[in-house]
Amino acid sequence: MGSTTKKTPKPPGVAIWVLVTLLWGTVFYWTSIVMLRFASARLGEGVFNPPNSELWRVYGIQVVVLILFALVAMAVRGALDPGNTRQIQRWQNISDGKGEKLFISFAGSLATSFFFTALTALTFLGSSSFFGFVVSFTLPVVLLAGLFNVAAGIAASLIVGFIFLIAKVGRKRF
Repeated sequence: MGSTTKKTPKPPGVAIWVLVTLLWGTVFYWTSIVMLRFASARLGEGVFNPPNSELWRVYGIQVVVLILFALVAMAVRGALDPGNTRQIQRWQNISDGKGEKLFISFAGSLATSFFFTALTALTFLGSSSFFGFVVSFTLPVVLLAGLFNVAAGIAASLIVGFIFLIAKVGRKRF
């Protein structure tokens, strides 16, 4: 006869934090570039049209920034929620069918897409003098690009939600 006790899930380790941050950071890096170009052209402000070779060089810097961000975020989360009890409870709620049904972390997707636009703009500003190319952003350009990038956040949330629906994640098991 099997045990009926449930194992308490472990909090995510460093590898998960880094991999998830790299995944979403990479998605939003590329969508942010599109949105920054669009917002710059739409408002007629700033200069943002780096060549493709520079996009990849800056992406290398962005990867380092993302890894550092993941480690800091993990440390802050650990300090604010020792043992990651809230995150574990959220996972348990999703497993029990009590989580979001279609949008997975809708508010988080919106905030993340906006945040990564600002992070991408800052990485380009910091890298431009190092690599010798010119970019300039105004605050309205970055804010508008962040707003445009929210659409990418909604799409990402929907895609993950559909994957969860197809994989039957979050359905009650009887």
